[in-house]
Amino acid sequence: MSTRFSLPALLESFFHHRMTKQRNASRATLASYRDALRLLILFAAERTKRKPCALTVADLDRDCVLAFLDELETKRQNTIQTRNARLAAIRSFFHHVATNDPAALAIAQRVLAIPLKRAHTEVTHHLTPQEFDALVAAPDQRTARGRRDRTLLLFLGRTGARVSEALGINVCDLDLDRARPQVLLRGKGRKERIVPIANDLARALRAFMRERGLKSHEEQPLFVGTHGERLTRFGATHIVRRVVAAATLSRPELASKSVSPHVLRHTLAMTLLQSGVDLLTIQAWLGHAQVATTHRYAAADVEMMRRGLDKAGVAGNQPARFQPKDALLRLLEAI
Repeated sequence: MSTRFSLPALLESFFHHRMTKQRNASRATLASYRDALRLLILFAAERTKRKPCALTVADLDRDCVLAFLDELETKRQNTIQTRNARLAAIRSFFHHVATNDPAALAIAQRVLAIPLKRAHTEVTHHLTPQEFDALVAAPDQRTARGRRDRTLLLFLGRTGARVSEALGINVCDLDLDRARPQVLLRGKGRKERIVPIANDLARALRAFMRERGLKSHEEQPLFVGTHGERLTRFGATHIVRRVVAAATLSRPELASKSVSPHVLRHTLAMTLLQSGVDLLTIQAWLGHAQVATTHRYAAADVEMMRRGLDKAGVAGNQPARFQPKDALLRLLEAI
């Protein structure tokens, strides 16, 4: 293979030209694709016993990609959804390879033929209002870290923001001065939406900003780590796990639940649904591209289904038999 079509050159042109200039991909998409291809390259380097810079496109053939996908599920314990997301990034790269390196077309076609794996649709998990209140009350309010953690939990649970949206918030995205505060969220596909801010969250945000000396309309990250850098997804996940461990003392049932930042998003959606908010409003609130995605919350609400049975009179009990008053009709009924 010529130098022009070396693996490093293809990777560089993929990210700089195809993803950035042609597709105008968001930072979140670039980070996701970068991580997937980085993991694949490290896997291929270990598999071939060569340095990553010495790899060629031929080293990333169908067999290598299939072995990599298997390792994601077995050794790294990734879900099928994560496995498919990694494969989508790899497929996108090999579309670029097929276009720009004719010599590697056959390799690219075999990789592109790898199908996505069908995933089992799991029940959407969420917290009860009491469990969420226990989480919010768990951080130590005597420390700056505890006050930040409580504000972050409230933000996730009251706005329904994805963790990437919450961590991407700058101070200037908040509008706390109006009668009804709101926040601008930047979601998937560069889509923006404005969601309202609840009163308790607004109070927590104002106190949090005063403590950090933040002024309105500043383009500074709202949630930061120990060294003042923007908080990462890993950091937010660690915060939730730490808070869950503390909240388990008052709510032991939390120990049996898998609680992540995304579960707080599900929790708000279920709260809105159970309060009578329609699916289209919830769809707009959460930033779902299709209402079918929002519909899963209705499918997960067993209590609403039970109320539907009661309302429809479908109790499963044998109804009382009609007893006619006329003697002749009673005679016919007895036959």
